[in-house]
Amino acid sequence: MSLESLCRREIVCVDVNTVVLEATEMMEEMNVGSVVVIQNDRPVGIVTDRDVVLRVVNKKLDPAKCVVGDIMSLEVVTLKQNTGLYDALEQIKESGSRVRRFPIVDDHGAIKGIITLDDVIYLLGKEMSDVASIIESERPRL
Repeated sequence: MSLESLCRREIVCVDVNTVVLEATEMMEEMNVGSVVVIQNDRPVGIVTDRDVVLRVVNKKLDPAKCVVGDIMSLEVVTLKQNTGLYDALEQIKESGSRVRRFPIVDDHGAIKGIITLDDVIYLLGKEMSDVASIIESERPRL
């Protein structure tokens, strides 16, 4: 299965010049913990709720005056939409990255979706549950 069929397509994206307050309002409205920062339809960073707390609130900065480009995490690992889940997990592991959110991009680098490690755990758990159901249904009745 490709990432294109597994990823979330409802991506919350903001421009690098979006003020942090607006980004956090979008996060609240969409019930997400991060926004993808884009420039020319390409991901250039990610801002998480943790970034806001540590880089704005903790430093007593005004979220109505700071822009996401100043606080975003620059470590962005993008994955191609036609990549299979197993290959994607290998790429993530090889990247040595400590991030948990991965923008999915097309062959031109344009954002098409997002997948998180939480999504991957959920998908793997669901698959294991489905396999267990098959095994249980095929089990001899004693």
